[in-house]
Amino acid sequence: MRFLFRPLLLAGTVLGVSGAAQAQQTAKITLSGYVRDAATGENLIGVAVVNPDTGEGTATNTYGFYSLTLPTPTDSVRLLVSYLGYERSRWAAPGTANVSHNFRLRSISSELGGVEIVGNRGGEERIERSTRMSTINVPIAQIKSLPKLFGETDVLKVLQLLPGVQSGGEGQTGLYVRGGSPDQNLILLDGTPVYNASHLFGFFSVFNADALNNVELIKGGFPARYGGRLSSVLDISMKEGNMQEFHGEGAVGIVASKLTLEGPIKKDTASFLISARRTYLDVLAQPFIKSQLSAEGSKGSIGYFFHDLNAKLNWKLSGRDRLYLSAYTGYDKFYARVREQPNSSRDYSRTAANLGWGNLTAGLRWNRVLNNQLFMNTHFTYSKYQFNVGQEDEQRYTGSNGQNRTEKYTLRYFSNIRDLTLKTDLDYAPSPDHYIRFGGQYILHSFRPGALQQKDNFDGKNNQLNQGTRTLASEMSLYAEDDYRLTERLKVNGGLRLNGFLVRGTFYPSIEPRLAARFLLTEQWALKAAYARTAQYIHLLTNSGIGLPTDLWVPATPLIKPQRAQQFSLGAARTLNFKDENYELSFETYYKPMRNLIEYREGASFLGTVDSDWETKVTSGKGWAYGGELFLQKKTGRTTGWIGYSLAWSTRRFPDLNQGRIFPYKYDRRHDVSVVAIHHFSPTFTLSGTWVYGTGNATTLSQGRFLLGGGQEFDDYGDRNSFRMQAYHRFDLDLSKTKKKKWGEIVNSFSIYNVYSRRNPYYLYYQRGYTDFEGNVREKPTYRQVSLFPIIPSFSKAFKF
Repeated sequence: MRFLFRPLLLAGTVLGVSGAAQAQQTAKITLSGYVRDAATGENLIGVAVVNPDTGEGTATNTYGFYSLTLPTPTDSVRLLVSYLGYERSRWAAPGTANVSHNFRLRSISSELGGVEIVGNRGGEERIERSTRMSTINVPIAQIKSLPKLFGETDVLKVLQLLPGVQSGGEGQTGLYVRGGSPDQNLILLDGTPVYNASHLFGFFSVFNADALNNVELIKGGFPARYGGRLSSVLDISMKEGNMQEFHGEGAVGIVASKLTLEGPIKKDTASFLISARRTYLDVLAQPFIKSQLSAEGSKGSIGYFFHDLNAKLNWKLSGRDRLYLSAYTGYDKFYARVREQPNSSRDYSRTAANLGWGNLTAGLRWNRVLNNQLFMNTHFTYSKYQFNVGQEDEQRYTGSNGQNRTEKYTLRYFSNIRDLTLKTDLDYAPSPDHYIRFGGQYILHSFRPGALQQKDNFDGKNNQLNQGTRTLASEMSLYAEDDYRLTERLKVNGGLRLNGFLVRGTFYPSIEPRLAARFLLTEQWALKAAYARTAQYIHLLTNSGIGLPTDLWVPATPLIKPQRAQQFSLGAARTLNFKDENYELSFETYYKPMRNLIEYREGASFLGTVDSDWETKVTSGKGWAYGGELFLQKKTGRTTGWIGYSLAWSTRRFPDLNQGRIFPYKYDRRHDVSVVAIHHFSPTFTLSGTWVYGTGNATTLSQGRFLLGGGQEFDDYGDRNSFRMQAYHRFDLDLSKTKKKKWGEIVNSFSIYNVYSRRNPYYLYYQRGYTDFEGNVREKPTYRQVSLFPIIPSFSKAFKF
């Protein structure tokens, strides 16, 4: 351990000496504080805070805090605070001492007929001047304006419209980022990991947009403060709760309704937020289901529903301290209870089946301003994901001796993962040329891949219980990074992350250097490059393509090594000005080799996976992902949106699969195009549309079928994923009309999913041929395509008060 952490201690010493040396060169003052929304008290993220006289500046951090250290002026210091969608604020500070000042910004409308400005959370920092690459913020206002499937606003479906991000299939919410798998995405909700981000078998995400205030996706060039995954970081922040007055919003759609309430507990001191959502198709369908069962001589109910609940408390303990308590719970449940009983007999048979899965997260966060240059955030979190499968069969009948007999059989299977995490992050801003972050984290993982319980009374009492083995593992990390401006043209973000993972007496260390840099070729063009080495100590065992809840989370073990990857990125960026409006243009290439990936062996699945036998059902291999991405985005004005294009390759090689030969990953997609446009005809009338195109998914099909002895058939599948489905493309539209009321507003939205009703492939199945008695082929065997969604219109009504 001493050897592992020595490089980080050395890095911290160098950073500290550098900052101290710079501070001794000249006398300085530090201006610091928070930037908040004047109406709600919500902290604003990424606000630009600049000294207009010198051009030196900074931006607020994730919690709305800024710190700017400047040479001592002769009289006073002026600060200009600007944020897209808000009025600019100016303030003159005395130049004789350190000063703390909080800004309250008022939201504005643009000059274009009162149309609301929609902007990136990155403030006004131009894309070519930022060291970060492969990072995109999508404003919540844009997410809510885009077309909806079944009237439900979905954060993850919007992210799938970005270059380098794919969905798992038609209507799915899975994220496949730059050739990676879903388990390689670190999904954080208020800093707490979420292990399963989908409802309804992957068709809706667990995130209620009404409860969110910031969505950021990082696809590469990961800063040192993030770790534990190979492909992406999705950092989602919940609203903090209005500290000024009580507000609410909600929506009613064809499959679900939701309601969000927020307001002050004590004005300017404490606030709350609570948001709930539930589907009700099960309730609406029950009369029809019961009628059908009754027609068949049965009784019972069959249904499915999901619900979400977000809650948050925000308390200002003092001018320097703030406490947050946030929680989320969500659950899906499918159930079927059927009882069959002849009218003339007391005999009956009863069947009950259920499938349930869900997340529970909670976080306690303490922010403290240690001094004008140093900000600390300490976070304690709990995260749990579990799924349950159950079935119960009962039969009552009259035996040969005339006595009643009852036989019952019960089966239950469940799996879960739990995390307890303690982490501390510190932001240190010694000068406009340095922004230093450092901290540490400890995670206690608890894995139970599977437990099985069986009960029956067929032959007397029988109760078999296999609790499985709960595996405990410890993951710890330290990091340090510095966003350092070397010259006006060259700026770098260099960092180091040290990880360790202890499981069953085996320790896996990892030293992860991180580097990102931008070089201004001209005032408009910047060349960018990034490198990141990453390690992942958990795996997701899946043998389905749609992210079923039966996928299992398992740890690295003495037999199964951690996943590891490197990512190299190179690109260019600039801001274009056309007719006094700005467009951001970026182009990136990447190369990502991966190793120690795992897959089920041929024929293996989660069924019967209990105790530690999952380790014998998997095989390890390597993967490669590389490609290029083009992104053009417009963020202000009447019309906003983007155009994205990806050219990508993703391949795998496992010694025990495909005879050891390289094969395309299931979601290897050569071409991917997305066009997104939102146009405000007026402050109350908005039209949006999206068009997507993608190369068809790779799949494995039988190349020949042979008849063996005894009438058995044998399929020759050839190379793995050697067949391509048809290309996928789809056009969606959304029309929204806002009506102002005395008490608030109502937004009526009409969406059309798949406007031209494209029959996109969901999966293929084998259709047997037909040969008559004379040996003539009447129908050739073939594969038939199953499509899921034709054109689907939907309507939703949202409201605010």
